Amino acid sequence: MAYRALEDITVEEIGAAGVPPDEAERLHARLRRILLESGSSGPEAWDAISKRLLSPHLPFPLHQMLYYGCYVGFDSEPPPAWIPNEECAASTNIGRLLQRRGKELLGSRYEDPISSFADLQEFSVENPEAYWKMILEEMGISFSVPPSCILRDHDSYPGGQWMPGANLNSASLCLSLNDKRGLDDVVILWRDEGDDSLPVHTMTLKELRTQVWLVANALDTLSLPKGSAIAIDMQMTVTAVIIYLAIILAGYVVVSIADSFAPNEIATRLKIANAKAIFTQDSIIRGEKELPLYSKVVEALAPVAIVIPTRGSTIIKGLRENDISWHDFLGRVEYSKDITYAAVEQPIEAFTNILFSSGTTGEPKAIPWRHATPLKAAADAWAHMDIRKGDVVAWPTNLGWMMGPWLVYASLINGASMALYNGVPLGSGFAKFVQDARVTMLGVVPSIVRAWKSTNCTMGLNWSAIRCFSSTGEASSVDDYLWLMGRASYKPVIEYCGGTEIGGGFVTGSLLQPQALAAFSTPAMGCKLFILDSDGNPLPENAAGIGELALDPTMFGASVTLLNADHYDVYFKGMPVLNGKLLRRHGDEFERTASGYYKAHGRTDDTMNLGGIKVSSVEIERICNGVGSSILETAAIGVPPPTGGPEQLVMAVVFKDQSVLEENLEKLRLAFNSALQKRLNPLFKVSSVVPVPSLPRTASNKVMRRVLRQQFSKRSKF
Repeated sequence: MAYRALEDITVEEIGAAGVPPDEAERLHARLRRILLESGSSGPEAWDAISKRLLSPHLPFPLHQMLYYGCYVGFDSEPPPAWIPNEECAASTNIGRLLQRRGKELLGSRYEDPISSFADLQEFSVENPEAYWKMILEEMGISFSVPPSCILRDHDSYPGGQWMPGANLNSASLCLSLNDKRGLDDVVILWRDEGDDSLPVHTMTLKELRTQVWLVANALDTLSLPKGSAIAIDMQMTVTAVIIYLAIILAGYVVVSIADSFAPNEIATRLKIANAKAIFTQDSIIRGEKELPLYSKVVEALAPVAIVIPTRGSTIIKGLRENDISWHDFLGRVEYSKDITYAAVEQPIEAFTNILFSSGTTGEPKAIPWRHATPLKAAADAWAHMDIRKGDVVAWPTNLGWMMGPWLVYASLINGASMALYNGVPLGSGFAKFVQDARVTMLGVVPSIVRAWKSTNCTMGLNWSAIRCFSSTGEASSVDDYLWLMGRASYKPVIEYCGGTEIGGGFVTGSLLQPQALAAFSTPAMGCKLFILDSDGNPLPENAAGIGELALDPTMFGASVTLLNADHYDVYFKGMPVLNGKLLRRHGDEFERTASGYYKAHGRTDDTMNLGGIKVSSVEIERICNGVGSSILETAAIGVPPPTGGPEQLVMAVVFKDQSVLEENLEKLRLAFNSALQKRLNPLFKVSSVVPVPSLPRTASNKVMRRVLRQQFSKRSKF
């Protein structure tokens, strides 16, 4: 749609956007005054309009008309949707740090927090020892045994060895009593779906500590050796968070399994991690549906299971002989209000959590998080989302994905509260919970935002407590996120891209920089990015271009080993050397724009991102190839829509008989969906089936899915 310049917009056009005539007159008059004061186009005009004219109750087409009208003929792509002001920037965690130490750190380059943010990011890369020592002190991180140094060269680690000799327990940091919070401070807020009219539940630090200590003591009654792997396959409830912290506090290792997985996927992860026990629920409530979970765990031949009742009953029927109800598990410990537990302090390189990320061979990569990894997650939140004492952080997720543990550490280590909604986050129930819990940092994935926008489920709600949004998991849509910002009077969206193996992000945004929609404004603190050309060589620094992304290997918190693959082969083999450093592979195609923003363009390898879940093409193809006898072979392709947004799953199919009727393609699409949702993940959905005469292959017979992705991306629709 073509939009007109702001000075040309008429009262009638404002009315046509859905505004009543009298209000259209008033808005037009106010718009004219703003244009006289702030200019008729560009970022300054938009900043004034978004803060002084637009409000959530106004029709979204008006928001679009004014946003795009500000940037008619604008020569910088992408244009900013939010601009920091000096006062707000100075009050952020990074802003306060720069005001105190900017001249000390940056010398004559220091001007003010906004102007000098990029210099600080550069300082964090060039001086990792000084930066991380300073940030951990700012965050109040304490070690039971301090490190001998921050970083040293090590032959086994291309990026060096971080904090050798340090001992700590990352779960203990989440429970510590310090100047950020007292025992009576609220640390978790939650609500069950359907209880929209009831007050939000709360848990204080004192209550959380008591519950975690109780579970930690009960864990020791299982007589498992310290360091044993214990799985969690549950919704991300308060109980799940308590269990997660207790496992790590007691010196065991969490195995993270998403509650949506089919039994064979659960079994694969339990086997890879050699789990000795598992916490799960009898069932999951999603909307009006009650879905079995314990039975899937049993079908996966899981080890001893501790089973939590979903509806609060203490009696669970039909347990296997050695399985334990939650009530009986806790009953193994004599409860006392004075109960305590001494955290098991471990070397910083000890495993705390095994998470999984799909590889290209079908078997998921098992990625261990160490005690260093939570510090990276919390530091990202401190520096980029500005999470601090008094904040309430919500992010619909699950402990089976990295953002679940990330949410725990990002909020609790930084002295903030965590907000959990026990239900489907797609409708007005969750939106009202955001209002009632007074969420200040709301994390999202684009598919959730798209659902909110399509139903306008935030109508009439007050999201004014929000200071910023953050988004991860998949590519976002400009219009969806313009709508999202407008729900909170145009607070910024901090895009956040990283990976399970990073422990956080490598590229993101900042409250000290202008933020553009569906774009990243900066590498994460301590991270340096390189875009490789078609020959595999890094483009000149800060040059515009597009290509495969590579990372400087000196990244605090990043993985150094895999349980079921060679870490060097996966992330370093065949990568270029720059300035004496072997670059780290990531697998995404990235663009750096002429104005300095970064944009993600999907995977360069054979994994894709469906609804925020990474999955390999091989996993999908293995299931789809067996759906019908007419299929010769398939290729699963993640294709971004032409208008932006999350990848769509398109199946290229080679049929034994090439004369396939159109109606049979739709039947096959539904059959693919049924098989994938039953055997792999109920959230996966095939958007389209495309018949092809053959699959493009390399000389060594490998399928070139990248070629198909390029072909399908040129289509206007499926």
